[in-house]
Amino acid sequence: MATRGANPNHARTDETSLSRTESLATRFTEAEVSTLGNAAAAAGKTIRAWSRDVLLREARRAQEDMLFTELIATRMVLLNLLKPLAMGQPVTAEDFARITASVRNEKRKVAQEIQQQYLPAAPKEA
Repeated sequence: MATRGANPNHARTDETSLSRTESLATRFTEAEVSTLGNAAAAAGKTIRAWSRDVLLREARRAQEDMLFTELIATRMVLLNLLKPLAMGQPVTAEDFARITASVRNEKRKVAQEIQQQYLPAAPKEA
């Protein structure tokens, strides 16, 4: 159900239907406003809506990064355990301790490397 003055191209979600009562303010140079405006326009949003989305996404990123890192750690443990098992080799308690210690030390680095694979390639300078 659209409300008067609402953009018909944007569906209301539970989040946008909540009453926003707080605001934050900051100052920008004209060049910064232009940069923000271009990014918002490219996303098909107003500067305010785009800024809100970016700020909330970044605020939530730490939690998402932690969950992603732990997911990668689980993957690393599984891969390191399944290889010897698939080859018919036993996995001892010492092997398991070595694997988990290695994963604990490497999981953040490996998670960052995997995330880099999903980032768009940087444009090449001529």
